[in-house]
Amino acid sequence: MGRKRTANKDLPRGLHLKGGRYYHVTSTLPRKWTALGADRLQALVAWARLEGTEPDPAARTFEVIARRYTIEVIPGKASRTQRDNLIELENLTMVFGAVLIDAIKPFHVRQYLDKRGQAAKARANREKALLSHVFNKAREWGYTDAPNPCQGVKGFKESGRDRYVTDAEYRAVWEHADQALRDAMDVALLTGQRPADVLKIKVADIHDGALWIVQNKTGAKRAIELSGELGQLVATINGRTYVRRSAFLIQDISGKPLSALAMRSRFDKARTKAGVSFQFRDIRAKAATDTGDLAHSQRLLGHRNRDMTEHYVRQRVGERVKPLR
Repeated sequence: MGRKRTANKDLPRGLHLKGGRYYHVTSTLPRKWTALGADRLQALVAWARLEGTEPDPAARTFEVIARRYTIEVIPGKASRTQRDNLIELENLTMVFGAVLIDAIKPFHVRQYLDKRGQAAKARANREKALLSHVFNKAREWGYTDAPNPCQGVKGFKESGRDRYVTDAEYRAVWEHADQALRDAMDVALLTGQRPADVLKIKVADIHDGALWIVQNKTGAKRAIELSGELGQLVATINGRTYVRRSAFLIQDISGKPLSALAMRSRFDKARTKAGVSFQFRDIRAKAATDTGDLAHSQRLLGHRNRDMTEHYVRQRVGERVKPLR
């Protein structure tokens, strides 16, 4: 018969705390110690699995599962998605944090959507999608076998952006931009890449006659030929002399890389002075539309299928058709 506990008497039989970490310890000799980590609630769940019993209800709250999702799932996503998910999880945890995962029902999801949608319908949809994924992970991990409460709950209808930037509008903003912002705009237009992918381009990514890009969002790889205007632009940027050069292609007058926040601030100021209203990300759509060739646009933007590119282009300028006669 084992000795009686003198500390941590609230822990179940076979679960021990030693050196700030939890361990499952067998009752038979020789004792086998299995490390369960430093998190109490996750340790309780792991202990329950090893003992073949139901986990402590306190270990099956949304907050516990969201924490595990943050550790195990989010790091595998694109950096922008990681940032968005962390904010979304924070919002979801404020509402569902202490709730048992089994207790979340479809009408709770509906209430959350309606309340959140009063301020931001698109964000409400994203948070519902994340809640659904977290719940599915909870099922995989054995926290619950209940049906996903998000299933059948309809989100808000969203209309995609349909803004086409004319040459005149683009030029107007460009004229009011500083050199770093002009470089960023021109690279974005000539390559059709997303703002984050433009800013992360390093000088070392330029070799073998091409600009090599791995897109943050999809992981798609592109080798864009350094020919025509793009080749001239990159040569011009690399030919400038700054006080200090960074490893990045897009940099300010002091040689520091242009951050996303700085680019947005500078773009907003230039846009206001120009008196136009498009966003920097709309430059990507302009690049797709201005090629005049859907196949070219698909390859340049890194879309997986042609339908996506067609929707992307036609949504902004409409489908070009011939008249009756």
